[in-house]
Amino acid sequence: MDRRQAVDKVDELIDTYCRDCLLKAFFRKESGKARAHRFCIKECTVGEQIKHYGEKLQ
Repeated sequence: MDRRQAVDKVDELIDTYCRDCLLKAFFRKESGKARAHRFCIKECTVGEQIKHYGEKLQ
């Protein structure tokens, strides 16, 4: 997989799952932006996939 494919896949995941995520909105409202971001990176399966593709970009 080349860089362009990885970036396209990340964009697709964000557009499909993250833009209107109710869990992200809930955590942001209740606990703040940092908690919502931490949830996305550490606990969300989509966030894990994004992280996986991000590692391919390095």
